[in-house]
Amino acid sequence: MYTNRGFIMIIITGAAGFIGSYLTKKLNEAGYHDLVLADDFSRPDKRPNFEGKVYRERVHRDFLPIWLRARHADIDAVFHIGARTDTTEQDVAVFNRLNLHYAEALWQLCTEFQIPLFYASSAATYGLGELGYSDDHALIPQLKPLNPYGQSKQDFDVWVLEQIRQGKTPPHWAGFKFFNVYGPNEYHKGRMASVIFHTARQIKATGGMKLFRSHRPDYKDGEQRRDFIYVKDVAEVLIHFLEKKPASAIYNLGTGKARTFLDLAVGTFHALGLEPNISFVDTPADIRDTYQYFTEADMRKMRELGAYQADFHSLEEGIADYVGNYLQTEQIY
Repeated sequence: MYTNRGFIMIIITGAAGFIGSYLTKKLNEAGYHDLVLADDFSRPDKRPNFEGKVYRERVHRDFLPIWLRARHADIDAVFHIGARTDTTEQDVAVFNRLNLHYAEALWQLCTEFQIPLFYASSAATYGLGELGYSDDHALIPQLKPLNPYGQSKQDFDVWVLEQIRQGKTPPHWAGFKFFNVYGPNEYHKGRMASVIFHTARQIKATGGMKLFRSHRPDYKDGEQRRDFIYVKDVAEVLIHFLEKKPASAIYNLGTGKARTFLDLAVGTFHALGLEPNISFVDTPADIRDTYQYFTEADMRKMRELGAYQADFHSLEEGIADYVGNYLQTEQIY
């Protein structure tokens, strides 16, 4: 996009992944073409996510900090979306390298060179939700994630709060605790893809859907509840922060309304023009003890600060669009 100070150049990490590739295309549609895409571009299954996008350059994620130091004068903003997101991975060193220390390096560079930075945190930081789901900065250090992935996101959020205390921040920044994001371009994610993705695939293959059985007496089967947010809404919020510069803070990014997995499955059947055929299987043993039965973003801070006011897609609206316009024919956005 051309402005009175020239072309805007933006870095997007995780640009071959799910949210990063969607954001890249959305930026293209908003007129931003001077983009630098950062990721590991070697995986063939992720190639469709960046093919067809308009950008200036691709940089391997490992070389991005060096590249940014050399080219900082050209960069107007950084979207740090890339991360290791496998919630079943138990190797803490992997998350420290790819999530925590990498994000710290980008923050320090953006602070040194005064470049706006927007980064992805996660609702996984909330663990079992013992303290609720408020994004109040005073509560963040007390959160107890359930797995190394969530802990890596928590560790960075806490580190950011210390940088704020020391006055070491980019000129404008925001962290976003993404709740359960779903939508096009997640075909490569395998087991970590959204339940909507897996539901549509199972229905096509078998005519039915198997949801995880509840292993807690206070939840009936299928009535585990999550805050599902459509990737289209996530991208709209990110671009809004780029352009309008609301108050810098760590924000929740969900719809603010938890919905059951039964709601999700039924909505997917209906989007496919079918009657629901749902059964239940045990939650896999390797995730059973760290499985979140409830998440719901407290969106008051974002709304009350006037950071973002537009409505989000309802679960039914998001499923209908995702299934009808993408999953039916496996379209990439």
